Amino acid sequence: MAAATVSAGEVAVAGRGASLAADFEIGSVSKGITGLLCADALRRGELGPGTTLGERLPLGDCPAAGVTLVSLSRHSSGLPRLPRQPGTLRRSLDLVLHGTNPYGETLAELLDQARAAHLPAGHSTPRPRYSNFGFELLGHAVAAGAGLSFQELLRERLAVPLGLSSVYAPATAAEVRPTAVTGRSRSGRVMQPWTGEAVAPAGGVRASIGDMARLVQALLNGSAPGLGALDPVANFAGPAARIGAGWMTLEVKGRAVTWHNGGTGGFRSWVGLDRKAGTGVVLLTATAAPVDRHGFRFLAVVAGRPGT
Repeated sequence: MAAATVSAGEVAVAGRGASLAADFEIGSVSKGITGLLCADALRRGELGPGTTLGERLPLGDCPAAGVTLVSLSRHSSGLPRLPRQPGTLRRSLDLVLHGTNPYGETLAELLDQARAAHLPAGHSTPRPRYSNFGFELLGHAVAAGAGLSFQELLRERLAVPLGLSSVYAPATAAEVRPTAVTGRSRSGRVMQPWTGEAVAPAGGVRASIGDMARLVQALLNGSAPGLGALDPVANFAGPAARIGAGWMTLEVKGRAVTWHNGGTGGFRSWVGLDRKAGTGVVLLTATAAPVDRHGFRFLAVVAGRPGT
């Protein structure tokens, strides 16, 4: 595992069982990164509030083509959590029994899934519905608007400008770097890395603890791209839990915590910011045991809030 704190502009990192240069799967914290890239594209004028998937990806006239990128960034598009596809049960069983990667689709396969997707009646104003599928499409649509692949977008707009050399999204197991940590299930089973071109924007990014700490530092000091993604603009789970572009904001003991967590077959992650206090915390583990409770408490301690 590894942990990092950012407070008063200073970064501290610590790890156990792996080098501080080792990269972890950050799971759905990838969505927070995709949200930053989406907000940055809005600032650049590469997309607008009404830009749809069909304007950026070759989806024809299917229902998903009319979904806006902004609604995807807020989990309010109406798309399901995962696409319906043959073999889902088999993949789930193989994950549990053998630790295999349940993803791995190409972008072309993702687009086929999108063309076959159905939206609920009245989907123009659906209730928020957390969607990995939606964030996969969002990331690739934002990249297409910039004339790049998602891997290129991640590198050129985030990793290189901020000096985050360990941040990458492997499309195949062969692209996983030698610095990668091996994840394990809660029972100790070795899990295959979760790789795939399609899943990258929603859950396929890897990073070291040092680079995640530097990202948090950049979010707090204003040097990161797409900072507007952090600002809550819509209710997600009632008025106490609101969402920006991927990033959640939750009221905790009277203070706003901006955060996202992540989980894959063998990893858990948590990133949280107390923007008012100028503090942040990152937790990365190579096991599937949850870390959210620890993350919220750790952030409260670092921010110096009483009663924690």
